[in-house]
Amino acid sequence: MLKIVNKFEKVIYAILMIMLMIVLITAIADLVVFLFTSIVDVSPWVLDTAEVIAVLGSFLLILIGVELLDTIKAYFSENIIHVEIVVLLAIIAIARKVILLDPSKMTSGYEFGVELMGIGIIVAGLAAGYYLIKKAGVTVSLEDIGKKEG
Repeated sequence: MLKIVNKFEKVIYAILMIMLMIVLITAIADLVVFLFTSIVDVSPWVLDTAEVIAVLGSFLLILIGVELLDTIKAYFSENIIHVEIVVLLAIIAIARKVILLDPSKMTSGYEFGVELMGIGIIVAGLAAGYYLIKKAGVTVSLEDIGKKEG
């Protein structure tokens, strides 16, 4: 029964990898088109602040996708979840959130302050977790998890 479940997991991960590759290809194409139109059409050879932020947000989103693909690939080939990559992925995602943060869309200064405090707590927690993971050199194997559960 466990062999069937393991094969089923492999099939699911393979499907996820294929779908993520399709998403990444379309995201790169979208970024290329957006960058080209921003440089050529709107203001020739000059990007304004909003365009730069949008380009950086798209770039970081693609980077998140690539890191996620790397995580799935590592599991697919080694049956190991690289905790470091997952935490790094979360750090990149929160950095993207900070870059795309637009205070003008907040209804009050209080709301903006609470959101910034929450992001600060998340960043501190992720940084501490990343530091501890790097210091310990931790990777988690699914075999180790199975041994602890059984």
